[in-house]
Amino acid sequence: MESYPTGQGHGVEGRYAGLPDEFCHARHSQIVILPVPFDLTTTYQQGAQNGPAALIEASRHLELYDIETDSEVYQLGIHTASPVLADSCDHLRDELYRQANYYIQKGQFLVTLGGEHSISFSPIRAYANLYPNLSILQIDAHADLQDTYEGNPWSHACIMARVREIPRLSSIVAVGIRSMSAEEVPFVDKNNTFFAHDLHPADDTWIDQVVERLGPHVYITFDLDAFDSSLMPSTGTPEPGGLQWNQTMRLLKRVAQKKQIVGCDVVELCPNPSLVAPDYLAAKLVYKILSYQFHQQAKNR
Repeated sequence: MESYPTGQGHGVEGRYAGLPDEFCHARHSQIVILPVPFDLTTTYQQGAQNGPAALIEASRHLELYDIETDSEVYQLGIHTASPVLADSCDHLRDELYRQANYYIQKGQFLVTLGGEHSISFSPIRAYANLYPNLSILQIDAHADLQDTYEGNPWSHACIMARVREIPRLSSIVAVGIRSMSAEEVPFVDKNNTFFAHDLHPADDTWIDQVVERLGPHVYITFDLDAFDSSLMPSTGTPEPGGLQWNQTMRLLKRVAQKKQIVGCDVVELCPNPSLVAPDYLAAKLVYKILSYQFHQQAKNR
């Protein structure tokens, strides 16, 4: 794994938001950040193994008071765990499942940071064991429905095909899709797929339709290439025509209001050390998801 250059952020280096011991204790934190610097199957721009470190470094510059929710969710405790390291897809699945299951069984909210999108399978599997009829909200530019890619059924291009094989999922709803191969078309669930070209920033009726298709418990897998490439150039395959920040926040806020977000992952940050804005966007995305889900608990604390 390559090292990622650190800056002059606030607090403790290597911890999400640089939090002091008081707010990052492994046992008492309600939230766990689990870095997974895995980038074995990426086929265009590589470097996603540096994504977790870049996101965590950028998070040290966040203002931890969230204006929109009038909350400071970090006060619930955010523990940054040691990275999950693996040298193969099989090794990754087994080790990541073990660690994800450990935190989930303790009742902690798990945020898994990629790394490439293939890392999402293990935390989704762990959450599906705990929540029968779990819904998956896939926010992504790509369908990721190939059965195998370059001979590997566990490629990042196959992640949602593998997720569909997990028993007892209630629904998989995909938002922001705008790129796929012809081979994937027969496998697209058109009733639960919201293509990017149909999502108008000034019309939020589609958001209600997304929420209606989700069950009460939702896991979010967020591939950063869902954002328009003007906002997120630092990803493996930056696609034009993507989601904008405010419309995405309205979606996440509505999901948190109507459903229970039980866990999430944020994947495919491929950082460019000379371009820090995308790293900061990814760090803030994590904090916004946490703020939408936990703002009331943070205020009650």
